[in-house]
Amino acid sequence: MTQVEEKIVFFDGVCHLCNGSVEFLIRNNPGNSLRYATLQSEFAREKLQQFGKDNQQLESILYLKGDRLFERSSAALALTAELSYPAKALGIFWIIPKFIRDWVYDIIASNRYSWFGKKKECMIPTPEQREKFIF
Repeated sequence: MTQVEEKIVFFDGVCHLCNGSVEFLIRNNPGNSLRYATLQSEFAREKLQQFGKDNQQLESILYLKGDRLFERSSAALALTAELSYPAKALGIFWIIPKFIRDWVYDIIASNRYSWFGKKKECMIPTPEQREKFIF
């Protein structure tokens, strides 16, 4: 029997940009292989502790694929493998050196609340989306 590889996206649940990114992933993940958890959740705290990460460090999207944890621009690009075309083509940005990708990522991450806004509470998934989320 084959074990299904765990694929979890950890995101800042009060960030408009992050929530929009999750909605984009849901729409463009044809195999419904991704699950989602807010960084503010107890699940994220427990799971990320296994990797020596603090779930209160909200500056990065994190992508757990099996036993490998991707951060920052690498997380965003690793997620492109789960998308349908044309969104999958965003994976071309792997060719950009990591230090440049992460520099751009960090600028966006540090300004995301002022540029895109912040919610007062984490997003509430629709009934159709609920099975994709881990609370």
